[in-house]
Amino acid sequence: MRAVLQRAKWGRVRVEGEIVGEIGLGLVVLVGVRRGDTPEDAAYLAKKTANLRIFADEAGKMNLSVKEVGGEVLAVSQFTLYAETRKGNRPSFTEAADPTLGRQLYELYVELLLKEGLHVETGVFGAMMEVELLNDGPVTILLDSADRNRPRRGR
Repeated sequence: MRAVLQRAKWGRVRVEGEIVGEIGLGLVVLVGVRRGDTPEDAAYLAKKTANLRIFADEAGKMNLSVKEVGGEVLAVSQFTLYAETRKGNRPSFTEAADPTLGRQLYELYVELLLKEGLHVETGVFGAMMEVELLNDGPVTILLDSADRNRPRRGR
């Protein structure tokens, strides 16, 4: 699974002109599911999302998590995070999960964020959506659950 976290002053998502999810200070998260992903991938991303220290403390250092600042999360499903673009000019989405698995793991990710004590708003799975946000920083972080099994590089 992949998640693109954007630290935001606010965010909202519309479907057919109607706002279906809206947050103030927090994270706008685009979530993609890959073929073969498991509930462990969703758990890894949810824990990272809730605890990643990318909000400023009193000294202005990125030292606080979305939970610690009382922020919210707007989670939007986005299968295009698994676009394959190495060959040709038309993206291929063969690495993206089928809609059944995609929905299941996206919804599990949201459920796990709620269990972390976060207020979570969502888009509509599979719908054409318009996402708006005011990126704060800008701070944008890419998380990939495949990284949990990779060794860290030394300094």
